[in-house]
Amino acid sequence: MESSWSALVIDDDPGVRQSIRLCLEADGARVQHAATSAGGTDALERARFDVVFLDLWLGAESGLTLLPEVLRRQPGIGVIVITAFASYETAVEAMKLGAVDYLPKPFTPEQVRTAARRVVTANVLKRRLSELQDRLVASEGVSSFETSSPAFAAFLQTAARAAASDASVLLRGESGTGKTVLARWIRRQSRRPDGPFVTVHCPLLSNELMSSTLFGHKKGSFTGAVTDAVGKAEEAEGGTLFLDEVADLTADAQARLLRFLNDRTYERVGEAKERRADVRLIAATNRSLEDDVRTGRFREDLFFRLNVISLTVPPLRDRREDVLPMARHYLSCFERLQGRQHLAFSPRCEQAVTAHTWPGNLRELRNAVERAVILCPSSVIEPSDLGLAPLAVSEGVASPIALGADVSLEDVEREHLARVVARAASFEAAARVLGIDATTLQRKRKKYGLA
Repeated sequence: MESSWSALVIDDDPGVRQSIRLCLEADGARVQHAATSAGGTDALERARFDVVFLDLWLGAESGLTLLPEVLRRQPGIGVIVITAFASYETAVEAMKLGAVDYLPKPFTPEQVRTAARRVVTANVLKRRLSELQDRLVASEGVSSFETSSPAFAAFLQTAARAAASDASVLLRGESGTGKTVLARWIRRQSRRPDGPFVTVHCPLLSNELMSSTLFGHKKGSFTGAVTDAVGKAEEAEGGTLFLDEVADLTADAQARLLRFLNDRTYERVGEAKERRADVRLIAATNRSLEDDVRTGRFREDLFFRLNVISLTVPPLRDRREDVLPMARHYLSCFERLQGRQHLAFSPRCEQAVTAHTWPGNLRELRNAVERAVILCPSSVIEPSDLGLAPLAVSEGVASPIALGADVSLEDVEREHLARVVARAASFEAAARVLGIDATTLQRKRKKYGLA
């Protein structure tokens, strides 16, 4: 439990209000109370609360009517409904509307404190997890934009100029290249560094909920819309709205987004009222939107509106100077998170990290290092701990084979075969990557002494 937290008790019975207040204050809470719906909404306007105790009957009023308003005014707040034994069905309905728990009458002081502790503890854990994720993202971002690569340095200069404007930005690039981290970096460099940063992961939304998630909905507008809901555009007011994998938007969501980009107006699903939002939009995709436009999966007019400034994030293989510093940075981050000390890559591991092409980009590198920090029993991390094969060595010197080096085609082919087979999930998978059948791969392995 936090040392200081706040609660609001909305109940028309002064005895109930008094008993809950005494229980919670004994647990360190600051408690306010109200006897009516109007008093409750007034308290919600004046202060933030961690938990609300709401009676399902406030005289002639139903607490079910007030519940959606409580959640609308303070999203994420934990509401515990107070109910008589005879009204369990109503309590179940309240849970469907967004309450997190119920307290049956008559109740004991310990029941009151236990219900409140569950809500407050859950909120603390959510906040700490969010803070840890933000710290890791921020730390990753700092390292991601410290570069020794001339090509990536030039890219960042262009991105910084784009960030200084309020124009829409389309981030392109392979999966795992750090588009989300770049979007947050652009926000920090923009005119809105202190505004909210709201992310919408488009592939995770069902077709029915996509438009609602973006722009909100009105109660009763579709099955399951049991209360009014704000959308991500409204949540991002004054800040940045980031649409991750924007190519997955439905046709309806694309139409609504196009209107929003044109004049910054929108309507909630099921509502005719026009609303406005001051939001800077950043979108990201790992697909070719031009191809999606040609096939009719993506609106051409929306593509042109999104493509005001297009930035293609370089893959990790095109900034090889940064691979080892990034790996060391991840090692330091996860070492702290996992409570380990004095971890290091062996020289052979550093050679393998530098030589690997990292087709999954930063995400693959990050995951490989995290896995090694968790599972490696030694303080020295070897290539196998990262899922990599050590480079071929001769008299203790790493193989110099690389594209453009002074080596024969046979040497290049042998090295390439060895590395692909070493990292592939199966022999058949390696053959698919190489574009040959398994029989040919087996023959080449024998030829080069790799079998």
